[in-house]
Amino acid sequence: MTHVTTVVIALKTLTLALGGLITFFAFKAYRRTGSPALRALTIGFGIVTLGALLAGVADQALHLRRSTVLVIESALSAVGFAAIAYSLYAD
Repeated sequence: MTHVTTVVIALKTLTLALGGLITFFAFKAYRRTGSPALRALTIGFGIVTLGALLAGVADQALHLRRSTVLVIESALSAVGFAAIAYSLYAD
């Protein structure tokens, strides 16, 4: 394992921890208020976090090509950020 790989794994782990924490707090706020905007925010952050997780699994466990991993992460990030953007306009 190279030094760069170790740094990427550490940063992905931090991303998963922080993304999971944000998703958890957004979900708690949604459960407390029932707000559709908070539901969309929860879904958005969950998808972005899931993208980081799946990209890491695809790279480290499944040994997929880096270009494929990048497409997986980018696609899920785009969908997640679309949900977050929607949450800013939901009532």
